[in-house]
Amino acid sequence: MTSRPPNTSIVAPTANELLNIVTRFAADLGTMTDLTTLGNCIIQELCRAGATTHGTLFLLDREHECYRRASMVGPLAPTIIPPTLAVDHPLPHHLLATNSIMTQADSAEDLQETEFGAGACAAMEAMQATRIVPHLNNKGRLIAFSLLGAAQPLAEENALTRSLLAALAQTATNALYTIVLYEDLLRSHTLMKRTDRLKSLETIAGGFAHEIRNPLTSIKTFIQLAPERKDDPLFIQEFSKVVLDDVYRIERLIQEILDYSRYMEPKLTDENLNDVVASCLYFIDVKADSHGIKIEKELASDLPRVMLDRQQIKQVLLNLLLNAMDSMAGAGGRLRVQTRKLVKPGGNVWAHIEIEDTGEGIQDTNLEHIFDPFFTTKHESGEHEGTGLGLTIVHQIIQEHHGEIRVK
Repeated sequence: MTSRPPNTSIVAPTANELLNIVTRFAADLGTMTDLTTLGNCIIQELCRAGATTHGTLFLLDREHECYRRASMVGPLAPTIIPPTLAVDHPLPHHLLATNSIMTQADSAEDLQETEFGAGACAAMEAMQATRIVPHLNNKGRLIAFSLLGAAQPLAEENALTRSLLAALAQTATNALYTIVLYEDLLRSHTLMKRTDRLKSLETIAGGFAHEIRNPLTSIKTFIQLAPERKDDPLFIQEFSKVVLDDVYRIERLIQEILDYSRYMEPKLTDENLNDVVASCLYFIDVKADSHGIKIEKELASDLPRVMLDRQQIKQVLLNLLLNAMDSMAGAGGRLRVQTRKLVKPGGNVWAHIEIEDTGEGIQDTNLEHIFDPFFTTKHESGEHEGTGLGLTIVHQIIQEHHGEIRVK
């Protein structure tokens, strides 16, 4: 991101003004959780403090072993400053060794303190920088550095002015390190979720092999016997129905495994959960009526709005509603859906949905297994036989939304 050069009319600040600048800068950085926004703020403030025409912040990219140009100020920066610098470039080596602000006024003796001084000085001249500010974390690692361009003349310059850059640089380093750690934590958390899903897929793969064996056996038997029994209409009719049911089952298994294995990062939007519930009930209304099932709904008017992925939560609700209707198949009954505002200990407000039916229920011995892959109580043959993955996917989606699901 490129912005306008800092104001050219600059007067050296007083001690109180310096303290206010650093305090305000720290407060501003404390509100930022995005690395790009943070980088822009840091380089703009350092350019103002250094009275420079342009500047660039380089951030360590550990994956590609380089320092990447992250934020820029001033129109010259994109043309004279490279997009990356290797970690073994003389400039970062020199900054790491000295841990001090490098300036054009550094003497030859200062530059000879490290074997990389000459190379660092050449890079500084090529990028038209007057100061280079290192950002080392508390473990002595150079996580970033800021290049400040041609300095504009100050009305006066004193020790306080020169110390301002050092104070701002340390504040910036602390903020950068915090954000980098936070982003590392998010990446680790994402990796852990994906690892957990892969472990589940091991179970699913074993279950799939078991579940598909019987349908394939019946299909294979039909193919083997068909040439001999092609003139037997009863055999062809009955066995064709069995084979078709088995093909339906294999199709459902494959689709649900694909649904489960796909990484399901929710795309959250601000939603009225009552609207989502009402939409799902509308879809099942005709089927419920044809099966003699009465739907009762109690939707709370004070239900808080929530951030959710509308399509994923509809998938959850439709799965639960259809399961409830299946449990009352042939006998009719009552399906009750209630939403309410729930205040948990500590004052946290949740949106609560309760689905209740008058079906045969779930045996206590099965309750702890209902979210396990391939566990099902629907054993009837046909297109609607359960695969045992529906509630596993439901559980996964609710976890991705940081919610809870309970069954009793």
